[in-house]
Amino acid sequence: MSKFDNDKVMPRYMFIAVVLTIVGIAVIGKAFYIMTAKKQYWTDVADRLKRDSVSVKPKRGNILSCDGQLMASSIPEYKIYMDFKAGGEEKDSIWQEKVDSICMGLHEIFPQKSAEEFKKHLEEGHEKMSQHWPIWPRRIDYNTYTEVKQLPLFRLPKYKSGFHEEEYNARRRPFGSLGERTIGSMFGAKDSAKQGLELAYDSTLRGTPGLTNRRKILNKYMNIPVTLPVDGCDIVTTIDVNMQDLAERAVIEELKLIGGDLGVAILMEVETGDIKAIVNMTRCPDGEYREVKNNAVADLREPGSVFKTASILVALDDGVVDTTYRVETGCGIWNMHGRDMKDHNWRRGGYGNISLPRILEVSSNIGVSRIIDEKYGGKPEKFIEGIYRTGLAADLKLPIKGYARPHIRMPEKDKYGHWTNWSKTALPWMSIGYETQIPPISTVTFYNAIANDGIMMRPRFVKSVMKDGKVVAEFPPEKVMERRIAKPQTIKTMQTILEHVVSQGLGRKAGSRMFKVAGKTGTAQIAEGGGYKTGIVKYWLSFAGYFPADNPRYTCIVCLKKSGLPASGGGMSGVVFHHISEGVMARNLKLDVKDAHDSSSVGIPDVKSGNILDANYVLRYLDIKTNQSWSGSYANGNPIWGKAERQSDLIALQQVQIDKNTVPDVTGMGARDAVYLLESLGLKVKLHGRGKVRSQSYSAGKQITAGSECVLNLE
Repeated sequence: MSKFDNDKVMPRYMFIAVVLTIVGIAVIGKAFYIMTAKKQYWTDVADRLKRDSVSVKPKRGNILSCDGQLMASSIPEYKIYMDFKAGGEEKDSIWQEKVDSICMGLHEIFPQKSAEEFKKHLEEGHEKMSQHWPIWPRRIDYNTYTEVKQLPLFRLPKYKSGFHEEEYNARRRPFGSLGERTIGSMFGAKDSAKQGLELAYDSTLRGTPGLTNRRKILNKYMNIPVTLPVDGCDIVTTIDVNMQDLAERAVIEELKLIGGDLGVAILMEVETGDIKAIVNMTRCPDGEYREVKNNAVADLREPGSVFKTASILVALDDGVVDTTYRVETGCGIWNMHGRDMKDHNWRRGGYGNISLPRILEVSSNIGVSRIIDEKYGGKPEKFIEGIYRTGLAADLKLPIKGYARPHIRMPEKDKYGHWTNWSKTALPWMSIGYETQIPPISTVTFYNAIANDGIMMRPRFVKSVMKDGKVVAEFPPEKVMERRIAKPQTIKTMQTILEHVVSQGLGRKAGSRMFKVAGKTGTAQIAEGGGYKTGIVKYWLSFAGYFPADNPRYTCIVCLKKSGLPASGGGMSGVVFHHISEGVMARNLKLDVKDAHDSSSVGIPDVKSGNILDANYVLRYLDIKTNQSWSGSYANGNPIWGKAERQSDLIALQQVQIDKNTVPDVTGMGARDAVYLLESLGLKVKLHGRGKVRSQSYSAGKQITAGSECVLNLE
């Protein structure tokens, strides 16, 4: 090909390339225009399409309390629409005639929008002849839906009126926010589980969707079921609604009193590990307390002095100390490897030389840290192994998503024998609850094991799964570890010490006059915003224990977070523990009617003197023996006056003759009979007090003067 031919071909290729480029740009531009400017139009078109197969959502299962009360349930909610093409000319004529009354009715049901606004909105849909025009933008409940359905035109069948709805399963909690973070919630728009037990047991609660085919028959769409939906199962939790409410109110009341930022409480059943109540209250910007996060299972905190129980338990179980062991705590300040350890009363001179039980009773930092440092300082790994043996570091494998595992580090050395993650001060401070991270649920599980004679039970949130009222799966109580957390004698010793902490130590405010309480106080500093010295010092206040101590039924931990002093685990968290424990014991005090019988009392009642015919009638009705056998009718239409005396096995009724001229003896009578008798004889009567007549001012046997006054003193 010549150069001349090449010069003619090149412009042709360039022309084709330019044309293709322009076409490509046009296609991209058109696509962008459709995706943006025409998005709503094509969305409406898609909504009008009738799919051949439609998924049918099953009904989500319920979440029940331990006694079968609804804590979360699915109820239908609706979005309502108009199909302005349905019904033809007949519908249009009704629409033109009834549109004003329809809009007025909608305004009365939804007062947020005026009748004029409703009319303008609906007329817009009518002009567009939309087949899926929203009447109200949000979901409505069943009662509201039935109200709308009764409006003119809307009450007609769908194919005539064009009124139709989309049904949704809405999740509702009958007890409102009670146990909200534990029960969980849903993403409303997606109908999917968000958190808590709703998420943990989502596959059980959700059920299996069904399938329906849509067929057009005689110009109508019919739903033909292919597979029916399988509704979800119900789950029965261990939560007790009344205990949950009691615990929440106790925590919030104390938080308001001390100006606290956060409050946590967990109530666990000793024998089974059942979680009866779990509270997580955070102060919100508006000053109200709400459940924002499940701090009880998700928060890793330095536990403070409640950890001292584990430290002393390890030392006792290893046999390195016993209850006679004494420690010199000095004046309340003790240098530990170049760093001062202080007791809470160091400004008042400290505790001096004290015994091991007293160390826990007064929560001496120096006492605990000196024991652990002296006995385990050269082999800290042995102490940590002992802590692991107590189960405090165990993975509890909770069903709640996002739960935290305790962080208790094991000392490690490099190949040269140097500690890589340890210092000389680590062990003393770890022994009193610092340099560890433990969630409250792990701490209460540890104390529950002490109450349960060393057997650690896994916290249980769900007892069973039910379908149509029948149990289809059960989750029995489960141990965390097969062995006990310590030797039986060690556990008994610790139980006694924890009782003394409450009866004669810093935990007095957690105690009760009605039953024994055992437990341990805890106060830990929290560094926020730059450390303990330069930042804002806040306090994590705790009390963990169980009740009644002589026959443990429940274990409870209360944790409060507050800024600044005063801060006291026993004086603040202990008070909440006191209210919860007494409230729970009062609720669980179930007595039989027979228990109300006093064995030392006499079964024959006291009977007032007076109209003994009436008394005889009542006594015979109650199957109480008397010495009379009157038929129950008045003698000559008048009362029979007499005295009543209680004897060993009957009531002796003695008739007394009344002389109309002398004042009768009315002592022992009821006020009604005494007044009736004296006024029938012409006397005026005044009463003082209540009960039966103790004395009378007009002495018995005295001549009656008509109109005279007689004062009766009652008791």
